[in-house]
Amino acid sequence: MSEIYSTDFSHWTRQTAQLLRERRWHEIDVANLIDEVEDLGKSERRAIASQLTRLLLHLLKWQYQPQRRSDSWIDSITDARTQIDLALQDSPSLKGHPTEQLEDSYRRARRQTATQTKLEISAFPETCQYSLDLVLSEDWLPEE
Repeated sequence: MSEIYSTDFSHWTRQTAQLLRERRWHEIDVANLIDEVEDLGKSERRAIASQLTRLLLHLLKWQYQPQRRSDSWIDSITDARTQIDLALQDSPSLKGHPTEQLEDSYRRARRQTATQTKLEISAFPETCQYSLDLVLSEDWLPEE
C-alpha cells in the first residue's frame, strides 16, 4: 500500500479510509498514515501563523500608512481574525498557539510591511507593540 501512497495519494487516502471503516487494521499503511495525521496538526498551526502574519501586516500598514488606508485592508484584517477564530473553534487545543507565534509572525509581518510600503524596516518596532488580545479584537485598530 505504501507504493500507492507515492504514486496516487488521492487513491491512497480513499483506500485507507475504506480499510479503517472496515477495521482491516493489518492492511493499513500505518507509517504513512501516522505521517499524514501529524501533518494535519502542523497544517493547522501553520494556517494560524500565516493568518496572524497577514493580520499583523495589515495592522502595521494601517498604523504607519494612514494616508493609504482602504476598505481592502479592513477586509483583510477582518478575514484574518475570522480565520484564526474559526481555526481555534475547530481545534481548541491550539488556543495557545497564537500567543506562541506572535513574535515570529510579527517579525515576518514587519519584513513584509517594509517591502510592501517601501519604508525602512527600522520604521517599525523590532518587537510587537500590540497585545494579542488587541490584535484579535474584532473592533480594534492601531492609532497613528
